[in-house]
Amino acid sequence: MRWITRPGWPGNLLAMVAGASTLLALAPFDIWPLALLSIALFYAGLRTLSPRQALARGWSFGFGLYGAGTWWIYVSMNTYGGASPLLAILLLVAFFACLAFFFALPAWLWARWLRRDEAPLADALGFAALWLLQEAFRGWFLTGFPWLYAGYSQLDGPLAGLAPLGGVWLVSFILALSAALLCNLPRLRARPGFLAAGVVLLVGPWIVGMALKGHAWTKPAGDPLKVAALQGNVEQDLKWDPAHVNAQLALYRDMSFSSKPVDLLIWPETAVPVLKDQAQGYIDMMGTFAAERHSALITGVPVRQMVHHQRRYFNGITVAGEGDGLYLKQKLVPFGEYVPLQDMLRGLIEFFNLPMSDFARGPADQPLLQAKGYQIAPYICYEVVYPEFAASLAARSDLLLTISNDTWFGKSIGPLQHLQMAQMRALEAGRWMIRATNNGVTALIDPFGKITTQVPQFERAVLYGEVVPMQQLTPYLQWRSWPLAIVCALLLGWALLAGRIAKTV
Repeated sequence: MRWITRPGWPGNLLAMVAGASTLLALAPFDIWPLALLSIALFYAGLRTLSPRQALARGWSFGFGLYGAGTWWIYVSMNTYGGASPLLAILLLVAFFACLAFFFALPAWLWARWLRRDEAPLADALGFAALWLLQEAFRGWFLTGFPWLYAGYSQLDGPLAGLAPLGGVWLVSFILALSAALLCNLPRLRARPGFLAAGVVLLVGPWIVGMALKGHAWTKPAGDPLKVAALQGNVEQDLKWDPAHVNAQLALYRDMSFSSKPVDLLIWPETAVPVLKDQAQGYIDMMGTFAAERHSALITGVPVRQMVHHQRRYFNGITVAGEGDGLYLKQKLVPFGEYVPLQDMLRGLIEFFNLPMSDFARGPADQPLLQAKGYQIAPYICYEVVYPEFAASLAARSDLLLTISNDTWFGKSIGPLQHLQMAQMRALEAGRWMIRATNNGVTALIDPFGKITTQVPQFERAVLYGEVVPMQQLTPYLQWRSWPLAIVCALLLGWALLAGRIAKTV
């Protein structure tokens, strides 16, 4: 503990290890107390540092977090992006180094303006508010990278019951507050009145979280729907090969023809690897098949449209049979679906020329998909990791659907982290989630974030199960993050103002 609180490389190294340990709190390890421990070490390490020293300490924590938690991006760079091992590693290190500033800048801000050594209770509240601000900021800045939020560690933990109240960010806020209060207990003991308040703030949210765990905020809107989700397990290097297009279309056709009759037949992201206008005959044929079975077919397909007299391409979902709708993806994956600064980067290395990396962003005011008389909120791959975006669609829906192609990340832990975030979206919304992927994890998730059925990864399979359309809104869907944002703004304003007053007295 003395090393973590002192400036210099030993403390920075320990902060890096603390950041890396967050990985073990998330899927697939799920050792949730480590999230609390890592934040506590981060907070304790900032207690006595100057702003410049805090900047280095925060950067070290962030580098450890992203280096351990998102190393699997190497697979897409090296195996599918054509980057040599050395180049892929260099690109990854640069990527981690940039992302680490998401923690470095708040650490500097904390040490420069917000730290309140004379008021440990207010200090803990201000730190929790700042922690929430950095999580929200890294989910927004430059389209955002909302990965590795601390709150995901509580999907099966004691605080899971808070997710329908304020989403994953409320859970993260409580984790940060609890970590800071635990560190401040020795200082609070010297002030009995503040100690009592601190204990209430420390213990109360955990009691509420456990009490609300399993509470049903929503109720069925109709009878269960039978679902079949197809997992084609198509190799990524064959996905966009023109020589294998017909084989892929035949694969999903034959898997559908041999499947059991269901209400919803779901294919994964870009299961149809041909532009929708070129594949319309095929889609109509499969729609006729689905209609004859009284089913709705929902599939991923790239879409070409004219926008402002320009031809644009979109990653989309379409519905055929007993349903209707076309959805165009709004949250795009950098380098995977679009290339930032593409005029400069295109052509430099093969990684910047991945297939289908020139998609445009879909409009924000799109209607939901309709199938079997119900409204379905669609999320294509990366979109499901954005809490507020997902909530905006879920609030209008009866069911949630996410389709994905995590083949880019091989047999790494990346797809399992992605699945955990989809589970959190179901818990926040109090709705069933259908998850259909190319090679896993294809699963059905209940309104409490629990997987009810899934098929093995890296196998060609059909998942069968039932989902229930749900109605009514959880508090989070009704109010979103506005109450929490207002509280955090007040806490940060209070800490900033009180800190400046204290320095002038």
